[in-house]
Amino acid sequence: LVAVNKDGLSYNVDEQQTVPLTFTHVMAKLVVNLTYKNQWGTEGPTVGSVMVGNAVRNATINYLTKVVSPSTADEDKANIELPAITANKQYASILIPQDGIQKITVKIGGTNYSYDNVTPFKFESGKITTVNLEVGRDGILLNDVKITNWETSTPINGEALD
Repeated sequence: LVAVNKDGLSYNVDEQQTVPLTFTHVMAKLVVNLTYKNQWGTEGPTVGSVMVGNAVRNATINYLTKVVSPSTADEDKANIELPAITANKQYASILIPQDGIQKITVKIGGTNYSYDNVTPFKFESGKITTVNLEVGRDGILLNDVKITNWETSTPINGEALD
């Protein structure tokens, strides 16, 4: 999140004043939902990890313009493991906005099942990309991809304390 006060500040020593801040999501969010073919049984398998391949992990952010510039150096790319939101079903992470990721790997029982999108996914600033995959013993199928705005939430009112 980047916070900006677009109205400026004025100060009166005798008044308590709030500072209005507008928060903007400048990063991208990836959500991977997993479903399973019936060959895994009714409960499905136990997932060891879900990873995105060749993801940029360093960037420069201009807080005034809200522009994120991903690194172009090869050494700044790596496989990134997504934390589980719901074990074996949903995994998510905040990523640097980028368009070079095309592989998602699900590790089950020591075996890597990889989905290669052929065309790289585009992860945009302020957007949530939801990738729905169906995992079978012979591979992974793409059900669909949804890109939505990262919604704003209700304002948080309060005050800072010393």
